[in-house]
Amino acid sequence: MSDAAVHGPSAFESMVALSDAPVFIVTVAAGDERSGCLVGFASQVSIDPARFLICLSKNNRTYRTAMRAAHVSVHLVDRENLALAQLFGAETGDDVDKFSRCRWRGGPNGVPVLADAVAWFSGPILARNDFGDHVGLVLAPEAGYAPGRTVDAMRSSSVAGLEPGHQA
Repeated sequence: MSDAAVHGPSAFESMVALSDAPVFIVTVAAGDERSGCLVGFASQVSIDPARFLICLSKNNRTYRTAMRAAHVSVHLVDRENLALAQLFGAETGDDVDKFSRCRWRGGPNGVPVLADAVAWFSGPILARNDFGDHVGLVLAPEAGYAPGRTVDAMRSSSVAGLEPGHQA
């Protein structure tokens, strides 16, 4: 039996891959511009008051829109809805109007809410933090929807093969 363990600096990447974290779709609006992308770096960071951190790549359009936005919506997608994850993860808003290719409505504060997400929340951006190639947005959840059942959320492993619309 061989030891397939990973040691040293590569262990971090292996550990993160093993965690198979959920991915989210983030949508924003600033003026008449809508944007959205698939996000792999996100987490609840406080219980009371409730706070959530999403990190956006500085290379994508959603980041540029979010820098002018005051509110964000965060969507949880069911593992079976790979098409929605592909739309927001493998296409770029620089070339495609993603919102013309999916079902959505105007949500709180004019931020798009995706109709085919299994759960979502929306809230104001409280802080922006530069983390290198990504900027973290700290959100205060104010409105949203979650089903009264457990869902099989889209995870990192489900989208690992997607070719991103922009490089991170």
